[in-house]
Amino acid sequence: MASEILVDIKEEVTCPICLDFMTEPLSIDCGHSFCQACITGNSKQSQISQEGESSCPVCRTSYQREHLRPNRHLANIVERLREVELGPGKQPKLILCAQHGEKLQLFCEEDGNVICLLCERSQEHRGHHTFLLEEVAQVYQEKLQEVLERLRTDQKEAETLEADIKNERALWKSHIRNEGQHIQAEFKKLRGVLNSEEQRELEKLKTEEEKVLDTMAKEENDLIKQSQLLRELISDVEHHLQGSSVEMLQDVHGILRRSESLTLKKPISFQNKQRSVFRAPDLSGILRVFKELRDVQCYWVHMTLNPVTTNSNIVISEDRRQVRSSASLNLQMMSNYVCDILGSHMITSGKHYWEVDVSQKSSWFLGVKCGNQTAFSNFGSSSFQTSYFTYGMRLSCQIPPPVFGSSAHFQNDYSTYQPRYGYWVIGLQNQYNYNAFEDSSSSHPSILTLYLTVRPCRVGVFVDYESRIVSFFNVTNCGFLIYKFSNCVFSGTVVPYFNPTSCRGPMSLCPPSS
Repeated sequence: MASEILVDIKEEVTCPICLDFMTEPLSIDCGHSFCQACITGNSKQSQISQEGESSCPVCRTSYQREHLRPNRHLANIVERLREVELGPGKQPKLILCAQHGEKLQLFCEEDGNVICLLCERSQEHRGHHTFLLEEVAQVYQEKLQEVLERLRTDQKEAETLEADIKNERALWKSHIRNEGQHIQAEFKKLRGVLNSEEQRELEKLKTEEEKVLDTMAKEENDLIKQSQLLRELISDVEHHLQGSSVEMLQDVHGILRRSESLTLKKPISFQNKQRSVFRAPDLSGILRVFKELRDVQCYWVHMTLNPVTTNSNIVISEDRRQVRSSASLNLQMMSNYVCDILGSHMITSGKHYWEVDVSQKSSWFLGVKCGNQTAFSNFGSSSFQTSYFTYGMRLSCQIPPPVFGSSAHFQNDYSTYQPRYGYWVIGLQNQYNYNAFEDSSSSHPSILTLYLTVRPCRVGVFVDYESRIVSFFNVTNCGFLIYKFSNCVFSGTVVPYFNPTSCRGPMSLCPPSS
């Protein structure tokens, strides 16, 4: 008999649409009740007039969607039947109020907890804003979902930052190792004179290494801890979202407060920090020139090569940093062959330095050329190229233009290589003769013979515009000074000057890192 009554009751609480126990039941004006999701979907499909009326799926009586109302009594019956169906030995899913033993049906906005009807009437919750669980569950579910997405984003960023700082530590270790090898090589060249200074520099480098790596290790540990906290909070949020409305809303304010207070602290970036670069100290006169080269290398400039004339006998590389003479000239023409090449870097003030590889050449000329500033500022215009390339660099020198053969000009001497004509140049001729060209009382330059104990494979050129100095260094010999022009009269813009001569070997601009 009891089972028959139970069957009848189950039929009363079964949704006529989905034929299952009603979930969050709603009743319409005719008295029939349905699941909230079922009757809402039916309302959208069975709308019969523009006034928003729909028809009851059971008796076809028309109703309006806004007249749907929750049936709490029917919902309580459904919950009781579900408890009965659990069977012996199983715990019911229903969570009761710990204080009153009643069903938790309300949500207290002020306390952020789920309460029962008796709790709502108690002194503790008097005057608080309370809502049915069904009314606030969706709102807080969306809030928690937003929190979860933000936490997952922060977690991904934390993992990326953690990987970045590990890579950065590796780069710093590599830099410290390479810099240590450089220091040892420099001190080895100086034959032990600087042993004590070498030890001091290595200790300073070691201190810097420990300081930087310790800081990075701390940042890495902090990121690991932050990642752990994020993982724990993400797990708690996921747990709340996966549970029932009661489980989700239980202590939801605490979860939200934890998420708001947990802000990802990013590590300090060392990418833009100036890493230490060793400079040999000036301990004695022996190191003076060596230190001078290291100092001027701080003013290294980037440039490319530009031919003064459109010369088919000159080959310039695609990156415009290397030039060589072609094999199209006969031997007689090559013996007197001259071609002017300018650097793209314009000098009007300050200090400037560059290096040129001449290791494969048996003759060459290097230096700087001072020209008319207006002409240089128009460099690249079609009208200027016609006149400027026709007369080469001699426009500002106020001397007759040379005679050209084909695209190059030929002469038996280098009479224009004088400071009074705007040239500060040194060079190699006949494979062994190194010369500097100074002013003389005649039209021909004063050619000074330079005696070099080590053949320069790489020549450094330094210009100090304000101090009126042009210096040449044999970089191959740890910075030995080849020659220095002093009291130079710069009457305008100064540009780097190159002459590859007839030698077919390449002349190349060197990058700072080489």
